[in-house]
Amino acid sequence: MPARFELHGIALSGPTYKVALLLTLAGEPFDYVYVNMMQGEHKQPPHLSKQRYGQVPLLIDRNNGRHLCQSAAIMEYLADMTGKFGGGNLDERLQVREWMYWDFDRLASNVYRARGIRLGIRPAPPEVLEFSMAGGHAALKVLDEYLAGRQWIVGEGVTIADIDIYGVIAFADDGGFDLAAYSSIQAWVKRFEALPGFKGRKELLPMESRVAA
Repeated sequence: MPARFELHGIALSGPTYKVALLLTLAGEPFDYVYVNMMQGEHKQPPHLSKQRYGQVPLLIDRNNGRHLCQSAAIMEYLADMTGKFGGGNLDERLQVREWMYWDFDRLASNVYRARGIRLGIRPAPPEVLEFSMAGGHAALKVLDEYLAGRQWIVGEGVTIADIDIYGVIAFADDGGFDLAAYSSIQAWVKRFEALPGFKGRKELLPMESRVAA
């Protein structure tokens, strides 16, 4: 019997990793379809017919035929469908959403941009890298101070806010961000990586398609 979920993406994509990690932590097997973005597959009709923005990730729910775009929206959907990591009550769900929006606006935008520049994926002048580094460190400081004395970002357990933000922190080193100065983030990362079912991005997303085990 095929897996319920089919994830289209690429190992280089932080947002794809977020979704794959959530599926794995939730115990949901998924088929993985590798999208060769270096060759422009994401801008070709076969992909655009499923993912209207010409991006990754794309998640297909085979139970109902839904095609879902944008990692935050996909993660909220999966939390609803699996009943896991969505928050224990309305207040927690609202806080989770708030942190995910903050991540996109303040942390992910700067970390991913700096990473893209350093890897040569997104050429940019030095002042753009400097701007991204400053913004990234400002966001890391906010997160580090907030996590002081806390185990998880919202409530008493892991939520999609943790998974979402970890999916950025996992790429911070590629962006040139040294986490040594952020002790609370480092402690949180260790707790997160000790979760049952955790897998790193290179293990979880190969550079080829793969059917669920």
